[in-house]
Amino acid sequence: MTLFFYIFGLIGLFILIIVIRALSLLRKDVPANLFAEALKDENSGNLESALTIYKAALQEADKSRFQHDLREKIVEKLKVLNTVLAYNRNFQAGR
Repeated sequence: MTLFFYIFGLIGLFILIIVIRALSLLRKDVPANLFAEALKDENSGNLESALTIYKAALQEADKSRFQHDLREKIVEKLKVLNTVLAYNRNFQAGR
């Protein structure tokens, strides 16, 4: 009878570990989803909107320890977008 309880406890623990792992994987996808959304905005020409979404994605990536590659991509995109927006402002001011 005690063997049954041990097996039942191990099965419950295994299910709990699987649920926690699935929730942590969903948490890691938030910066990637924001990055994809910002990329769509950037490609459609909404640079200001893309800039704000990239900043939100960077904040989410900073919260996670395992998003170093994505964080570097976001930082590069932010640099490029800031340069393009500054160029556009200077070009419009020069008219």
